[in-house]
Amino acid sequence: MRVTQVPYVAQHKPNQLIYGYGQTAVVTGWTVKQAIAKQLQPSDYAVIGQLYSPTRGINLLVRNLLLNPHIHYLVILNATKEDQNAGACQCLGDFFRHGVTAGYSQVGRKSWVIRSSVLGYIDIDIDLNNLERLRNSLEVQEAKSISLAVGIIKSYAQQKVLPPWGSPVEFPMAAVEPTVLPGHRYGHRIEGKTIAETWVKIIHRIKTTGTIRHTSYDGKWQELIDLTAIVTDEPEDFYFPEPNYLPSDRHFLAEYISQVMDDAPQREGVKYTYGQRLRSWFGKDQIQQVIDKLGADIDSARAVMSLWDVSSDHNDSPPCLNHIWVRIVEQELSLTATFRSNDMFSAWPANAMGLRALQKHICGAIVSKFNHSLKMGPLITISQSAHIYDDCWENAENVISSQYPQIAQTKGYFDPAGNFLITVQDGNIIVEHTTPGSGEVVNCYVGKSAIQLSGKIVLDCPGLRVDHAIYLGAELQKAEMALLSKSELIYDQDKPLKPSTGRVKIGV
Repeated sequence: MRVTQVPYVAQHKPNQLIYGYGQTAVVTGWTVKQAIAKQLQPSDYAVIGQLYSPTRGINLLVRNLLLNPHIHYLVILNATKEDQNAGACQCLGDFFRHGVTAGYSQVGRKSWVIRSSVLGYIDIDIDLNNLERLRNSLEVQEAKSISLAVGIIKSYAQQKVLPPWGSPVEFPMAAVEPTVLPGHRYGHRIEGKTIAETWVKIIHRIKTTGTIRHTSYDGKWQELIDLTAIVTDEPEDFYFPEPNYLPSDRHFLAEYISQVMDDAPQREGVKYTYGQRLRSWFGKDQIQQVIDKLGADIDSARAVMSLWDVSSDHNDSPPCLNHIWVRIVEQELSLTATFRSNDMFSAWPANAMGLRALQKHICGAIVSKFNHSLKMGPLITISQSAHIYDDCWENAENVISSQYPQIAQTKGYFDPAGNFLITVQDGNIIVEHTTPGSGEVVNCYVGKSAIQLSGKIVLDCPGLRVDHAIYLGAELQKAEMALLSKSELIYDQDKPLKPSTGRVKIGV
């Protein structure tokens, strides 16, 4: 057997690849690359790597291939349900089958759009001549199983050594470093009615104040630590905006929910699914255990599901979702999920929808089996490392600029901390703190200074919403101005100050 003895040079994601010294590049999709590598010799291949996303990965893969013209064969493993959901392997194959056309990326940047039913694009600064030369120079085969892929790779290894089909061409990528504003690194709370609304708020918070760090995946991410996201009113059939700016759609969601809910057999190259971890990994159906536990003891705080396997998960590729806790309070069933690491741009919306489907299943099963009267409560996710990868920063900025202003300007007048009624009476500013539901007065503050009163309220109510606190400060300042005017101005809450007609009017 003859081999090239030419090293493969990777400009992008070099530490994520397995290197040999043959003439074949191997793309494994979502199947772990070691599952193929262990059945081959280094002389059988030049490089083996995974391809998760058509919009994030193909552009980098093409650049690496153009830098290595001694590669003459490409084997694409498109074998799993995850591959079908992501579409990356299909899109890569379509690039070699059908080529590209001039168009625009999701963020409006002029790009080469791959002729495929799966969205994928390549930077326009890679000229078309080089793309066409690459397409015409590589022999490409797709495999539907690991065994078939291994057979193809070994057959290529028997071919004679061919000269490079061209000279190496390098296309550097421009690095964009975002502006980071000061803010808390640890502990964040974000709430929204729908998953879509909450997601936009999440990526805005991360892109605004997240710390930029190097990752173990040959890149950078922008990160916040311990981000709690609360979704209160997701519709039963899920809300997808029109046009859909989420990174997933209904077709993908149906497949993803099955990966969260359903057991799965052990498959070579697939380490686990969340459903497998929940249904059978530890010898117990944890979802059914939670249903039975809460059905028998509706007040239990022990309805816990664990996905972390202490015997193996300190090694490579442990699950990101580690812990699920289900609680019923006042006939409302909530679900809290803890992620050790969470890709908030590309993965969180699907994560949240899959968990919401699990929450709905548990709630319905308890009602059906035990005849409890329950309603769906909030979905809470705790993302210990909440991050956005650098190759998604531009897309994230585009979503923020197009969606966040409208979401941020939508007024929500409900604050769980309560309401405040402000009046000016008898030479004092009076603030009555009332409950958000019944309007019962629970506290009363009296003073002459907006700063003094604000300080007292903040001490008692540290959980005030930011927009409510700013509103309260502005109203208190207006009330103080009216008080200092010696009855020349009239204070009326939520209205502009107006001149007195000679008689003091009490604000309501």
